[in-house]
Amino acid sequence: MSWSLVKLEDICKTTQGVQITKANTQVESYEGGCRYLYIADFISEKKLSFVDDVFDNKKVTTDDLVMANTGSPGRVFKGKYGILSNNLFKISFDKKVVNRDYLYLMLSSTVFQKILQQQMKGGIQKHLGHETISRQEIPLPPLKEQQRIAAILDKADAIRQKRKQAIELADDFLRSVFLDMFGSDLVRDTDRIMFGDVTILDAKMVDPREEEYLDLLHIGPDRIEKNTGKLLPALTAREEMLISKKFLFDSQYVLYSKIRPYLRKTALPDFSALCSADMYPIKPIGGKSTREFIWMLLLSDLFDSYVSSLPDRANIPKLNKKELAAFEFSLPAWNKLEKFSKICKRINDHKKNHEQSFQLSNDAFNSLSQKAFSGQL
Repeated sequence: MSWSLVKLEDICKTTQGVQITKANTQVESYEGGCRYLYIADFISEKKLSFVDDVFDNKKVTTDDLVMANTGSPGRVFKGKYGILSNNLFKISFDKKVVNRDYLYLMLSSTVFQKILQQQMKGGIQKHLGHETISRQEIPLPPLKEQQRIAAILDKADAIRQKRKQAIELADDFLRSVFLDMFGSDLVRDTDRIMFGDVTILDAKMVDPREEEYLDLLHIGPDRIEKNTGKLLPALTAREEMLISKKFLFDSQYVLYSKIRPYLRKTALPDFSALCSADMYPIKPIGGKSTREFIWMLLLSDLFDSYVSSLPDRANIPKLNKKELAAFEFSLPAWNKLEKFSKICKRINDHKKNHEQSFQLSNDAFNSLSQKAFSGQL
């Protein structure tokens, strides 16, 4: 069967979106204009709409694909009706030559994304140029073969997405349990305490160059996923060649990032490691609070509201020890804290199993994609 290696510009037309001022937009309804689409609109729903149809060539439909050039450069989305903002590219093509699902899977593949990452420009704010995307080469089999490959990969992706949804449901369920058990308790007028009354910050600082610490993992704020508390893969002190002192923590502590507290980066480690000075290793005081309760409290809307009420002293907001200790709430009964901890441990154990299953299905999907796009499927 004949496969061709073609440049995207030979089979697709890429068009950058347009920057539109507030004067050109209206809020609330889709009626009277086309949606003005940002990256966030492909992840969640917004209510901003465009009034006029003057930017006709910027319009996107469900037949098109969309790629981000800044923000999350290279990320690909299936099109929806609207007009693109200037940090997105519209990718249009002839459906008689290119199958949309095949192209979407190809552009989203790990191999293709790695190629794009190597060609991104800029320092902290990476971006992709129109020419960079247009000149990329992809394998293009006949249309029927594209359809066959897309159908196989779609089934494999559906399995992967179910695993991911199970993880998200576990997070949602745990938040619901926390609110059901403590939502009204935390804001009572009685039994008011401060965060510093039930926790301590006693982790010692150590020199990561010393032999006993060299092979411990180093957890920085970037190694904690926002809002969920998921710990991401990390390097050791030796691999990072650390030289400045770090906190030493173990499974008695809750990790909390004091940088950009609105990101809600807090985690429950089950191992000993080092953490950045931009983190607080927080130890609950036995008989007064539990790790699981403190963890979910730091992820809660109540704590976020408290943090939001504090004045920012710099471009990068930071929560100091005094502010953390001063957070006030009503302490629930100890038996309820113990009950929640047991529930939390069970849910987190199930979540770990789902995460392992997701990783296996993700690896299988990537392997299948590699075979598919090299003509081995």
